[in-house]
Amino acid sequence: MSAAELFSLPFMQRALIAALFTGLAAPAVGTYLVQRRLALMGDGLGHVAVTGVAVGLLTGTSPTWTAVLVAILGAVLIEVIRERGHTNGDVALALLFYGGLAGGVLITGLAGQSAASLQQYLFGSITTVSATDVLITIGLAALVITTCVGLAPQLFAVSQDQEFARVAGLNVRFYNVLVAVLAAVSVTVAMRTVGLLLVSALMVVPVATSQQLTRSFRTTLGAAMALGTLASLGGLVIAALAPFGANVQPGPTIVLLSLAGFVVTWPIGAWLRHRARINEPFASDPPIEHQVTDEHPHDHGPDCGHAAVEHGDHVDYVHDGHRHAPHGRHYDEH
Repeated sequence: MSAAELFSLPFMQRALIAALFTGLAAPAVGTYLVQRRLALMGDGLGHVAVTGVAVGLLTGTSPTWTAVLVAILGAVLIEVIRERGHTNGDVALALLFYGGLAGGVLITGLAGQSAASLQQYLFGSITTVSATDVLITIGLAALVITTCVGLAPQLFAVSQDQEFARVAGLNVRFYNVLVAVLAAVSVTVAMRTVGLLLVSALMVVPVATSQQLTRSFRTTLGAAMALGTLASLGGLVIAALAPFGANVQPGPTIVLLSLAGFVVTWPIGAWLRHRARINEPFASDPPIEHQVTDEHPHDHGPDCGHAAVEHGDHVDYVHDGHRHAPHGRHYDEH
């Protein structure tokens, strides 16, 4: 079967739509988790969602909706434990990490099914999503994306500096809980795409990759969403077109493709950071007084080969451990 024929099939079209929205939503909320140093929250909530899936199997209801409800309850519980200081965030995550997975397997057994029935939720099964699953994915992902982008200033302020956010009049508790709830919803959105055990990678790795190349928060957010989309769609296409009839699963392929992107961009990011340090070798605060020198062995200019640094209304050239600014017939040294 050719690629055109394959992607004309309804189940592949549904898979592409689910991958698109998952790739946009997961890194959007993951950007705030990384900013808050809670990169592993996706893992913890993914394990809690296993219990939600099992509850759905036990009650005969939609596992997606029960997973959403249980994951949201787990997210709120994590924030309550962290805020009241009974234990730190890592311990709270660990408690839910193990309890959620064990509870899910236990409840699945009570439902009369084996643990193997959880596999499509643990590792993803995007090619089996139904039209109803796609509509749920689109709705939940749109909610996450709209909130993450629309409330970006407030969520960034709370994630970056909570004390500053309080002084600015923001309801820090509300926004902390909101980020946790958005993470829970994102986990269930990605449940059928990459699986509950791998969802954290799609939430974190595109963010880490974009941070190698960007400096502002908004650029990082946009780049992470773009990279997540490319990884989701690319991983699905690679898995679908795997040669020699190989049984390649889309979920792990998406994660590995995302990790490959980080491996490629890391040296570039290291070079950019090194270049930035070279171009700004001197502290600008407190300001250093200008020193005038009448002679200089080198005439600086746009083609002189030395790094140029903007400084107010003129340009300094980095040369021999100094920054020189040509002013008429003399140079100012910084």
